[in-house]
Amino acid sequence: MGAPETHVYSILEAVDYVDALTEDTPHNRAEWHARHMFDALGIPCDEESTADTPGRFVRALAELTSGMTLDPARHLARTFPPPSPDPGMILVPGIPFVSICEHHLLPFTGTASISYIPSPGAKVLGLSKFARITQEYAARPQMQEKLGDQIVAAIADNLDILGAACVIRSVHSCMTLRGARATGAAMVTSHLAGVFREDPAVRAEFFQLLDSTGAPA
Repeated sequence: MGAPETHVYSILEAVDYVDALTEDTPHNRAEWHARHMFDALGIPCDEESTADTPGRFVRALAELTSGMTLDPARHLARTFPPPSPDPGMILVPGIPFVSICEHHLLPFTGTASISYIPSPGAKVLGLSKFARITQEYAARPQMQEKLGDQIVAAIADNLDILGAACVIRSVHSCMTLRGARATGAAMVTSHLAGVFREDPAVRAEFFQLLDSTGAPA
């Protein structure tokens, strides 16, 4: 079977198409290119049910990468007085996220479990902020290893803490839906800073506490 027939689109056709969308915007230009990428791959978009597929594709990709223009660390500026002089280890397990692999732009989904130990007398972070930084760092082309490092670094750089840790478990569709097609295979990474890396007892307590929650790890 030969390669699908394609049409070579001129710059004039590009201009005409964007004009037809009424405004020359990044979204409209992206939709034009998406439409002709599909055409080059032999994927038809000429029926009523598929005519807006390029536009949907662009909108979906824009949503999945909406974190590229955000600074998730801004959420760490809002803190609360310490509940006690020494609150000990704080763990937020099983935060769900969706990201896209920077190599194939295919989704990977999973959970992040985040822990930190405030310095004695230091302020603490509101619970929802862990979910916000996780989901915003995830909303960009990513690698799982980088995502965990970014979360831990943001906490370590913006809070007065003794250490921070993050365990991520996710399933990558670039491995389960294509290539090796290893359905069900997951990737687990740990990211440790401060006493979580330096003190074996603290590290052991973290993983024991994480195990007791039943969160994926």
